[in-house]
Amino acid sequence: RGVDPGVARSSVDVGRVSGVTVTPERLHVRMTMTSAACPVIDVILDDVDTELEAVAPAGMAIDMELVWDPPWTTDRMSAGAKVFMGW
Repeated sequence: RGVDPGVARSSVDVGRVSGVTVTPERLHVRMTMTSAACPVIDVILDDVDTELEAVAPAGMAIDMELVWDPPWTTDRMSAGAKVFMGW
């Protein structure tokens, strides 16, 4: 789930998740932030990691990668997040 503390929406709804790869041994998640200047990057990544650990099978490695390409845009937001934000 990983809720963005600034907008009270999940990282998926905000459009932060740019890719997920799952193998029997590893869960790899690529995420981007809305801005490189985001003051809560560590909080968001830690929250998402905690949520993934809660649902991943025991022993599965979780690998989170912070990426800037593709860049985040409002087009990445879910319809519900856009309505919530008034867009």
